Amino acid sequence: MPSSTFIRAAFFAAGALVGGGVATAISSRNQSTLPPRPTPVTSPIIELDKVGKAKLQEVALVPSIAASSILKYGNPGPISDTLVRQAYITAYDRRLRHPAWTAEHLTQASLKPGKEGGDRSKSNFVEDESLPVPFRARLKDYFRSGYDRGHMVPAADAKFSQEAMDETFLLSNMAPQVGDGFNRHYWAYLEDWCRRLTGSFQDVYIFTVPLYLPRQDSDGKWRVSHEVIGSPPNVSVPTHFAKVVLTSKPVSPSNPDVLDISTGAFVLPNAIIPDEVPLESFVVPGAFGPSRQSVVHRSLL
Repeated sequence: MPSSTFIRAAFFAAGALVGGGVATAISSRNQSTLPPRPTPVTSPIIELDKVGKAKLQEVALVPSIAASSILKYGNPGPISDTLVRQAYITAYDRRLRHPAWTAEHLTQASLKPGKEGGDRSKSNFVEDESLPVPFRARLKDYFRSGYDRGHMVPAADAKFSQEAMDETFLLSNMAPQVGDGFNRHYWAYLEDWCRRLTGSFQDVYIFTVPLYLPRQDSDGKWRVSHEVIGSPPNVSVPTHFAKVVLTSKPVSPSNPDVLDISTGAFVLPNAIIPDEVPLESFVVPGAFGPSRQSVVHRSLL
């Protein structure tokens, strides 16, 4: 990608709060001292006059507190565990026990099996031991749950080494998905469609996001409701999943600094979807803002 062009992809934030980084407060007069009280400083305050015009107060005493002193004993969250793998990056949501999002960069070269390419038959679903035990998804959580251990980053995107493929089988890369009619069918078709984009574009960036979307109840009010699997219940079941795709290629060999950017955002329900339903049915219109300079922006569909 030309060095003069920078692509900033917006990450989606959806669902419930992250349960990571819980701080436990322990009081002990003998072992702890209170942080010093902040010294009031003079700061301007904007207020409205009688006719509604904004004006600056001449002087106001406002306590100025450094974040480091407020969070001296820890950040209660939401905090995601950023996990960097060979083929992808994920932010693990400790409260929901699945990724908040995953991100990957595909090219024709990255999809080719290496000399010791990954073999799916040699990979096994495993718990992610890099995560604290209380916040891990467990194999037993999915056992007889009625849901698949759905890859957020598919194994087929990590064929270049066995280790890379094995990392896609960590439960920190999984979310509960309906099996027949979704994970094993329509969702798999979408994943394959993303890979095939590398035949037309130089770079393909993919962001996968589990979502929790509201549904209107019989009383007319909108509520977010979702299932939780496991014994005890640990792993939340997303209501929807998003695929956000950004592709790029030079407009022409003579203009390598001008990129042809194509984008697409899709939100699919975590439910059976008939094969004949067109992908256009799940497009999110207006998901991307205006194009930057030196970029020609198109839609993937």
